[in-house]
Amino acid sequence: MGVLVCFHAHPDDEVFITGGVIRAAADAGHRVVLVTATDGALGEVPDGVLGAGETLAGRRMSELDASAAALGVHRVVPLHYRDSGMAGTADNAHPDAFCNVDVDVAAARLAEVLAEERADVVTIYDENGGYGHPDHIQVHHVGVRATELAGVKRVYEAAVNRDHMKRMIAANPAWADGADAPDVETLGLPEELITTVVDVSGHVEAKRAAMVAHATQVGDFGPFLQMPVELLRAAVGTEWFRRRDAQDGHRESALDL
Repeated sequence: MGVLVCFHAHPDDEVFITGGVIRAAADAGHRVVLVTATDGALGEVPDGVLGAGETLAGRRMSELDASAAALGVHRVVPLHYRDSGMAGTADNAHPDAFCNVDVDVAAARLAEVLAEERADVVTIYDENGGYGHPDHIQVHHVGVRATELAGVKRVYEAAVNRDHMKRMIAANPAWADGADAPDVETLGLPEELITTVVDVSGHVEAKRAAMVAHATQVGDFGPFLQMPVELLRAAVGTEWFRRRDAQDGHRESALDL
């Protein structure tokens, strides 16, 4: 059996783009380790969700543990870096923000986990972090360097399929004339660059349970929580990756565990 390590920026990032492969790997008997760079302290949270004296960072770490349990994760490793906030905000300039940490120093910490776990496969993000978030971009840089230090060869960049998103938008009557349609031109990766397309439709209920666990992030997950399972499969039943060591034309339907 293999060891899968998924490296993410914030609590809740694990659900959308790797939740299915995490649950599938765990169900197949592989060991799964989830590493998060930050505590997500700068995320948005609806009024009334936090209890008296409760911090968002503390709550999100508890939610992460619950989400990890729903997905079958065996170990959660928080690196506790400072959340950098969304791109273009003043928090990006804080010297302790994850986006500003020395890549080699952070990579050495992650590499220690990879070596301890004898990781076979590691997931990170593409070079734009999926959508340009500073912490996601830094996950890419730190993850690439850490896998070099630890000698892990099978590295996958989890990504949104940009062309799939365009097809979904085109099929939505509300956006038929292009009005108010989301701009996805810089989101994720074009289909031609994706090497690994994983059908995780059999694990969408686990993904939904992980979404429910992240109660403070209902703004992101809310639309998915009441979907019939058929619609949920269509929305989040496929996960896409670019394998970093792949040769031109390489295509696969599962992570190489």
